[in-house]
Amino acid sequence: MKNQYLSWANTALHTEAEAIKEIAEHLDDNFTQAIDIILNSTGRVIVMGMGKSGHIGRKIAATLASTGTPAFFVHPAEAAHGDLGMIVDGDVVLALSNSGESDEILAIMPALKRRAITLICITSKPLSNMAKHADIHIQAAVSHEACPLGLAPTSSTTAVLALGDALAIVLLQARRFTPNDFAMSHPAGSLGRRLLLTVGDIMHTNNDLPAVAEHTPLKHALITMSEKGLGMLAVVDEVSGSLKGILTDGDIRRLFQTHDYFAHLTVNDVMKPHPTTISPDKLASEAVKLMHEKRISGLLVCENNTLVGALNMHDLLKARVV
Repeated sequence: MKNQYLSWANTALHTEAEAIKEIAEHLDDNFTQAIDIILNSTGRVIVMGMGKSGHIGRKIAATLASTGTPAFFVHPAEAAHGDLGMIVDGDVVLALSNSGESDEILAIMPALKRRAITLICITSKPLSNMAKHADIHIQAAVSHEACPLGLAPTSSTTAVLALGDALAIVLLQARRFTPNDFAMSHPAGSLGRRLLLTVGDIMHTNNDLPAVAEHTPLKHALITMSEKGLGMLAVVDEVSGSLKGILTDGDIRRLFQTHDYFAHLTVNDVMKPHPTTISPDKLASEAVKLMHEKRISGLLVCENNTLVGALNMHDLLKARVV
């Protein structure tokens, strides 16, 4: 039976994939008109749908809202009992129905048409009543449902969900929506942290900064490195504070391969000049990328070559950026 299960699953997935291809091949000027209408709208996008179309509509509204297009879902049945007050002049209503004959949506169409709103309907039937009354109709017809009975909305809802994503992505690109814009609507969770946190937000500064002046005896430098616990040590000009080099745990381990005595050494003898640095205004995610590229576990933070901070991979993990 395991092979049978896999066969059924593959058939369903391939059927739904083909449904999305069908929708893509039949996109036309109605789609581009819908994009222009939404871009030029002074209001919000109000998404409506009953049953499974309603579930898909909620997801489409959420995707639009998070990618720069103000949108929310209104239940058509609730709209007939007062929630129409949520819709104002200038809004765009995006109504979903596979058959195009949703009684709940058709019941509120006269009220919608009396308002200064644009009605966009997505259905599978261009001759349906919803399509006829729409300002713009986008056809989303599929040949087969993944349901072998042809009853449960499967391929049709998947295709409309993908079409909603296409709307959102085109609008995102047309608005020149940036990662910073995206972060503003996702301040919570790991996504918000990754997009919003800067190096300056999490770096070590002042007394926590692992730094010594040039020509510091290596023994004293190692004590400072151990106390700060970042696995690295910045070497700076004592007067200007400008960065001269870096000393890491790895450098110390390699030192044992070449030296038997260390009492005469200073940090200048063993440091690496011109270390990789980052500025405090860079995103923390950029620090992660830089560490991966350079295969290092810590970074010194500089402004105009003056040391202002330091951080390591543990700090990024603690801030849940990684």
